[in-house]
Amino acid sequence: MCGFVGFADSRPDVDQVAIIKDMMEMIVHRGPDSGGIYSDEEVTLGFRRLKIIDMSEEASQPIYNEDKSCVLVFNGEIYNYQELREELIQCGHTFVSHTDSEVIIHAYEEYGTSLLQKLRGMFAFAIWDTNTETMFLARDFFGIKPLYYTQNTTDNSFLFSSEIKAFLKQPAFRKELNKDALKPYLTFQYSVLDETFFKGVYKLKPGHYMLYKQGKLEVKPFWDVNFAEEPNSLSHYVNQIKSTVKESVAYHQISDVPVGSFLSGGIDSSYITALLKPNKTFSVGFEDYEGNFNETNLAEDLSEILNIENYKRLVSADECFKMLPTIQYHMDEPQSNPSSVPLYFLAELASKHVTVVLSGEGADEIFGGYDWYDTTPAMKKYKKLPFAIRRPLSLLSGKLSKNRITSFVVKGGQRVEERFIGQAHVFEEADALTVLKDEFKQGPSVQSITKTVYDQVRGKDDITKMQYLDLKLWLPGDILLKADKMSLAHSIELRVPFLDKMVMELASKLPTDLRVHPSNTKYALRTAAKEVLPDEWANRPKVGFPVPIRHWLRQEKYYKLVKDMFLSDRAKLFFHTDELMKYLDSHYSGKQNYARYIWTVYVFLIWHKTFFEQA
Repeated sequence: MCGFVGFADSRPDVDQVAIIKDMMEMIVHRGPDSGGIYSDEEVTLGFRRLKIIDMSEEASQPIYNEDKSCVLVFNGEIYNYQELREELIQCGHTFVSHTDSEVIIHAYEEYGTSLLQKLRGMFAFAIWDTNTETMFLARDFFGIKPLYYTQNTTDNSFLFSSEIKAFLKQPAFRKELNKDALKPYLTFQYSVLDETFFKGVYKLKPGHYMLYKQGKLEVKPFWDVNFAEEPNSLSHYVNQIKSTVKESVAYHQISDVPVGSFLSGGIDSSYITALLKPNKTFSVGFEDYEGNFNETNLAEDLSEILNIENYKRLVSADECFKMLPTIQYHMDEPQSNPSSVPLYFLAELASKHVTVVLSGEGADEIFGGYDWYDTTPAMKKYKKLPFAIRRPLSLLSGKLSKNRITSFVVKGGQRVEERFIGQAHVFEEADALTVLKDEFKQGPSVQSITKTVYDQVRGKDDITKMQYLDLKLWLPGDILLKADKMSLAHSIELRVPFLDKMVMELASKLPTDLRVHPSNTKYALRTAAKEVLPDEWANRPKVGFPVPIRHWLRQEKYYKLVKDMFLSDRAKLFFHTDELMKYLDSHYSGKQNYARYIWTVYVFLIWHKTFFEQA
């Protein structure tokens, strides 16, 4: 629902309102319905509104408390706002609207920063308190809503926004490339560091808040995932999942505008759709492909079973390549998850019919749905050997030529902290170092990035460690970021009922074997979903949102397109282009599948052209 921008302690001799208007224009897609501005001698705030709850002008932002000593700009939805509103009225607060936004400002008056513990929803917000001359910013539990900030300015001013691109219209902002971000990006496929690809621009971490006063920043956590198993029967947890997820879906459908759902052939979106029962569902696949690359028929079949109208679209390779610069522009940072492309077109399709969509993101991370969390039967047998035997064999095999057998032995003798970096793993770190020019090799190592996360779950089992890592890196850095940016590129709001703090609290209690069971992943969730879904949908294996890039890159048309980019002067700034061409030619000839390597580099070069050569 919307987006905001703001700055503090800017030069007094510039036109603050004119600057904030220019910044707001950069995020108008997040809120095309209206805009609002607050400005005083210290702070200027701008807001773009997408009307979702309470369509009146009284609900427009910036929004104030009773004496206007505090002002709020807020992006997101607070799903328990009606209960909080009644609680605050009992405390003596006066409301002028029926929007969830106003609940936050009065809750801040009543509870201070402790209000964060009372919220149930997705949010990023900033409150300027004129009494204490303090800016209070916060980001939701999982990082569903983005929030960027920087002090990399010529006048030492403090900037913050829902999207980085808004900073480009602030004259004091220093636009510089963060050279340390490129190396880890090649492996992770997304911007994994707290500092973004723009030097000095940071992401506020999920579950954290920030206080800014007189040029100084203080960042503190207010929430974290706590996996603490509570043994109980499958039937107990199935009943708990049914009621908790159903309640979350009910909260997430609160809206004064039409609500639909994204629907693939998998269990997650199917379960949400079956509980929501919207009037419309939306699906996207790829022309000339069936099966994994086109699940629209499965979505259509389930919609028919549930008596829901389904809208689907097939996307061509030409369309995907054509829109890639636009997609990367909206992403703000390079992000090479191929599923961002169909998601862009899916949001475009939905925007013609609804303003809010529900989707299934987050179920895999909290309920244990990824194949990586499981162990193959062969590996289970191998791990019956003592680790003291497997470890030296792993180290020895790591020095031999890489093949299926040596890779198996290496993995079998590694600790989870060594072998698992999250769901995305594109370039091996050694390969990334081979293709990069020297000045871009200095970024942090993959292991140093994951270690800080793994350190928080010492002593937990391997499955829990992997889930925690994905919740901290992969989910906010990739999955939720593209969900937010691709949906709001088309001015629609995407909601994720699985990523509710009450659903997470329940999921964190599940015994490991009810998350990843010998018979299937997401075992308890799949069992619960059978109440409203046919077995075929509840048991369908994890597919994701596959994109046929490996096939496209073996077509001469797209091979030449990428080749021109790889041999460009732009590419030579960052990469040894002869190494890039080895990957491209090997893939084109069919000798190897280097599609992800190629796509990840290509996306970065598209992004750099968009922001540093055309902006």
